Amino acid sequence: MNPKRLWSWLPAFAALAMILAACGGAPQAPQAPTTAPVAEATTAPVAAAPTDAPAATTAPAATTAPAPTTAPAPTAAPVAEAGGKLNILYWQAITILNPHLASGTKDFDGAAVILESLANYSEKDELTPGLATEIPTADNGGVAEDGLSITWKLVETNWSDGTPFTADDVVFTWQYCSEEATACSTAESFSAIETVEAVDPQTVKITWTQPNAYPYVAFVGSQGMILQKAQFENCIGANAISDAACQAANLAPIGTNAYKLTEMRPGDTVLYERNSEYRDAENVFFDEVEIKGGGDAASAARAVCETGEVDLAWNIQVPSAVLTPILENGDCDPLVGGSFGIERVVVNFANPDPALGDQRSEPDQPHPFLTDPAVRQAINLAIDREAIVSQLQATAGTVTCNVLVAPAALDSPNTKCPRDVEAAKKLLDDAGWVVPEGSSVREKDGVKLIVNFQTSINTLRQGEQAIIKANLAEIGITVNVKAIDAGVFFSGDPGNPDTLNKMYVDLQMYTNSNESPDPTSYFQGWTCENRNSSANQWNGGNDGRYCNEEYDALYATYAAALDPDERAAVAIALNDLLIADNMIFPLVNRATPQVKLKTLEGPTFDPTFDSLLWNIATWKRVP
Repeated sequence: MNPKRLWSWLPAFAALAMILAACGGAPQAPQAPTTAPVAEATTAPVAAAPTDAPAATTAPAATTAPAPTTAPAPTAAPVAEAGGKLNILYWQAITILNPHLASGTKDFDGAAVILESLANYSEKDELTPGLATEIPTADNGGVAEDGLSITWKLVETNWSDGTPFTADDVVFTWQYCSEEATACSTAESFSAIETVEAVDPQTVKITWTQPNAYPYVAFVGSQGMILQKAQFENCIGANAISDAACQAANLAPIGTNAYKLTEMRPGDTVLYERNSEYRDAENVFFDEVEIKGGGDAASAARAVCETGEVDLAWNIQVPSAVLTPILENGDCDPLVGGSFGIERVVVNFANPDPALGDQRSEPDQPHPFLTDPAVRQAINLAIDREAIVSQLQATAGTVTCNVLVAPAALDSPNTKCPRDVEAAKKLLDDAGWVVPEGSSVREKDGVKLIVNFQTSINTLRQGEQAIIKANLAEIGITVNVKAIDAGVFFSGDPGNPDTLNKMYVDLQMYTNSNESPDPTSYFQGWTCENRNSSANQWNGGNDGRYCNEEYDALYATYAAALDPDERAAVAIALNDLLIADNMIFPLVNRATPQVKLKTLEGPTFDPTFDSLLWNIATWKRVP
């Protein structure tokens, strides 16, 4: 799940357009790409981590390899004297720096300062080399004609401890996440791999279990960061989170990127320093980076625009009336573009009743009323998406009925989600869910329609909860809302009852989206075998415990298809089946802004398929 992207908001969009125009740019209309969650996330849970993460201005077709690009050209603008500290504020604090055990955007981003993938996606959704010398294609011989393999040539560089980075580290990262007991949140990115082979120290060959129409699903973007074999080789399986040395490694990974860890204070602050072993260390501008967590989105925006104490603030989900004057009066630039993901409500098909003890929310415990299609459809019909957008989305957000909106060619034109309260009531009446005399709550056979609805603590999300609670009250469903600290909700901690992965409630909300222009792993997240359970430490990726044999069969067709037109048609059909089954309620296609000081050069708006910090090695301060 891309609880990425685990993980924004529209009445002030016109005002923001004027601000951006004055600064030489303009916001882009939200483009069909989470958020999840996001995300905040993300999360990409990870079918994709829920995010609370974006799409592109021109997303490549799902089965077409993006044209390789070179690293961003150096700016011609004057640059201030190098050094000093880069201050970044995330109002969701980082809790782990091993991205393969993360479930939130904040944690993937924190890891991206240290670790690298073979390639990254730019804000234009173009692949750019990372730890690879070039992007493999059919033309340069890197992608096999039969679609069964891809070969990457690796850069010569060192880990921050001075030891060489080699193909063995890439092989190990696959071994680490392909072991089911490790419970990698990114496991789906590696699931189609048959073997990963170190051809030589600087060459790695990936062979797929079957011909692969999109060979960039592994070791690319925020889901594909490489771990050092020497540090993590004893951490495969249950040791990944139970062994003390592995727990320490998860909080302090050795990396190849421009910065290395100085200090990690989970749930608070992460400090980094320049990595002298980085292959382009002489061109790294900042001596230090600090990512501070906590506070809220409004105070984060003020810390950049009004006080200047922070260089960049992430994910400023702030209501229009608050955000607009901050941007207008501040010495800052918003970064708006792409799509952050899909804000959605997830339905729990398992029973979260605490009375079940250890069997609570296990897939073999059916929910007492959300397994009734009429109840799910009625809830979907009752939700007022237009109100959510018009009242709460301050910068960019549009109503959507789809879980897949990026690339734009895969945004289904077949779905509709108008609000129809009377139709919702009739559905429930016809299904036998009635309101007894003197009550306001529908019931049937002694079961009452009372739902527990959770999300992360966030002013806008609590606004969404309030709207949905009022909407469902109109049709006789009582909603109890719960707001959880984002650092807990997106933590993925198997011992915490309040994580989105455990989903000990009936409904939950976050932002998520596909982590790649090819949504194979995203769709895999809703297959029966991926249902979250205690057996997979609640990290299967299917937090709603949805299971539909028709969907699984259609997914198998999609995964095996190589023809671009066939794949596009089946991808849309998969989306349409999920929506018709009312197993999830997409709400908003979000484009969440960040904000930076005018003197900070280098950050782009958050790429749909990568970390906001994807190019942090190139960031500079200008006079």
